[in-house]
Amino acid sequence: MYLKSRMGLLPAFQPYESLQTALGHAIGGQVHPIIPWALSFLNGSTGIGLVFGWIYPRLPGNSGAAKGLVFGIFCWVVMGLIFFPLIGLGLFAKQLGLGFEPALFSLAMLLTYSIVLGMVYATLNSRPRTSQS
Repeated sequence: MYLKSRMGLLPAFQPYESLQTALGHAIGGQVHPIIPWALSFLNGSTGIGLVFGWIYPRLPGNSGAAKGLVFGIFCWVVMGLIFFPLIGLGLFAKQLGLGFEPALFSLAMLLTYSIVLGMVYATLNSRPRTSQS
C-alpha cells in the first residue's frame, strides 16, 4: 500500500479510508486513521499467519509457494466477496468504477504475502528439530 501511494497507483482505491468510514458508521463516531491500519497490520501479521500455520498441512500443493498461492487466492475471493462489500466498495471493489484494477491490485498484494508466507513455513518445517535432553 505504501508503494501504491508513492507511485500514485489507483488513487481512488483507498481501502483503509473506506474501512475507517465503515468503522465510524458502525460505532456512530469518528475513528482515528491509525485504527484501520493497525487492524490490517494485526490481522495480516497475526491472525492470517496463525490461520495459515494451522491449515498449512491441509492445503493442496507440494511446496510452500504452491500452498501460499492457494491460500492467497482463497483470501482474495473472501476479500472480494465479503470484505470489500462490507466497507462499501462492492464486489471486488467494482463500485469504485475503476474496473477490475483494484481487485487485481489486491490479488497481487495477497499473493505476494501468502507465497512468501508459504515459503517461510516450508523452510521452517524442513529444518530438523532438535530434542531437548
